[in-house]
Amino acid sequence: PSAGRIGTIAYYGPDIHTATKVVAAVFRPSGSKLIAMKKWYGQAVDKDPGVQLEIQEFLTNHHVTNVAVSDGIMGCPHEEGIDYPLGGECPFCPFWAIGIHE
Repeated sequence: PSAGRIGTIAYYGPDIHTATKVVAAVFRPSGSKLIAMKKWYGQAVDKDPGVQLEIQEFLTNHHVTNVAVSDGIMGCPHEEGIDYPLGGECPFCPFWAIGIHE
């Protein structure tokens, strides 16, 4: 049942240079069912060997055979509806709100 599990690794931060959050997730081979997800936070999680080792262990423990990693930082680390109201812009990350990354 664990054959072919897919792992994803996505980095988030206040701008395109600083990764303060990483999310690793495990999906069934069809990609439609989330099996497990874990989040890490820090000053530079993309460069932290301890975090990278924990991600590797997380994916290994869930029998992941293929991994997709985001090409750089994908967006704001804050979550809509949790860290700020639904439908609004993140008040903590003006970089993403004003679109200077485009």
